[in-house]
Amino acid sequence: MMHAAVVGSGPNGLAAALTLAKAGVEVTVYEAAASPGGGARSTQATLDGLVHDHCAGFHPLAVDNAFTKFAQLEEYGLQWAWPEVQYAHPLDDGDGAAAYRSVAQTAEGLQDPSWKHLFGSLTEQFPTITRDFLQPMLRLPDAPLQFANFGLRAGLPANVLARLLRNERSRALFAGVAAHAFRPLQSFGSAAIGVALASAGHAYGWPVAKGGSSAIVDAMLKALYAHGGQVVTGTRISTAAQLPDADIVMLNTAPGAAADIMGSEIPQRVSKQLHTFRHGAAAATVSLAVEGGIPWTYAPARAAGTVHVGGTFSEIAFVERQVTNGVMPRNPFVLVGQQSVADASRGRDTVHPVDAYAHVPAGYPHDVTEEIVRQIERFAPGVRDRIVASSSRTTADLAVENPNFVGGDIVTGSNAFDQLLFRPRPALNPYRLGASGAYLCSAATPPGAGAHGMAGYNAATAALAELNR
Repeated sequence: MMHAAVVGSGPNGLAAALTLAKAGVEVTVYEAAASPGGGARSTQATLDGLVHDHCAGFHPLAVDNAFTKFAQLEEYGLQWAWPEVQYAHPLDDGDGAAAYRSVAQTAEGLQDPSWKHLFGSLTEQFPTITRDFLQPMLRLPDAPLQFANFGLRAGLPANVLARLLRNERSRALFAGVAAHAFRPLQSFGSAAIGVALASAGHAYGWPVAKGGSSAIVDAMLKALYAHGGQVVTGTRISTAAQLPDADIVMLNTAPGAAADIMGSEIPQRVSKQLHTFRHGAAAATVSLAVEGGIPWTYAPARAAGTVHVGGTFSEIAFVERQVTNGVMPRNPFVLVGQQSVADASRGRDTVHPVDAYAHVPAGYPHDVTEEIVRQIERFAPGVRDRIVASSSRTTADLAVENPNFVGGDIVTGSNAFDQLLFRPRPALNPYRLGASGAYLCSAATPPGAGAHGMAGYNAATAALAELNR
């Protein structure tokens, strides 16, 4: 029987492990932390009974992709829950914008038919398109016409695509999803993640995992154990010599860490490419316990699972440019997760858990609780008085908790256009590390960040294909 060693038990490491185990490979996963999960952990970060997600909170790309179809995690207890409003974007004076599952309903609420023109065909084609954009870019697409329809929009700078929208509500709504890229909105290809997330929101919604994102990890672990895999926690792997002999080594790590672990086992050229992989801007987080929830002035935001806080398109573009240039904005872009809107089991009585993070420069050393609360208060006056408990994490805290988040970079690598296309390095098989049986399977590889498991699944299927030649 073949044996595989997987380093790192985040969603991609577990996806790789499960894919290999279901193929009959004997799999052992090694995790430095005391518990598995990586960026999909959930804890009671403020009050007993309130479930907070540490990083990944909503999962629009995890509902119907190749890995989740393969893994069938629902058979191991995973359940999804959807908010009424998938995401919202408040503006000043009580105005705002909301995204619904229906493209038509969203366009009607925006009073902008151009939203439907932009995302209607993409939503219909999205199940086909995802087969291609959740794969490495250096390959022939399975559905070239549909993928071209996506690419013509995704390849644009976000500010150029926004000009196709007719009013400030629509442009602000798009700015909120585009900002997930942690990139200046005038940069080439900065529309890509926004186009993908907006289309996914209409095609699949932005669901939460019932009970917390750790429920995804729990289901993956149950599936892995059912297929003979095992997980060893509290074990930090620093060099390949610490691993037992294995036919396959999967590294769910940052690229530089993978090069350090493999050392002279991989070609110097590959090691240099991995060490020069660029990390991007960062996040700093706050977990809040809020009595009665956040009193957004824009009413649809109260029913939204995710709320993007930052004002108009031009405001968000300005602060994203500041962050990329290493300047901490006074009014940063803030993403607010209200998971209990979709999953009432997360809360306790009338107190709701809220998870928020601000975009900050890489390695920014300070607590940003005040900046985040001030931004929320701008669109929800009185929220400060409702906060009954809080906890926060700086970029350094995030990096200690998850070494893949270098400098607080929670998307594991800059989404600059070259790395968006060719992460972690230009290669026909970007998962291979240049040594027999050695692969990188973290979010630094295609298709990038998100608790969707596709990077791990892609790496594992590539390994199995090469072993079975």
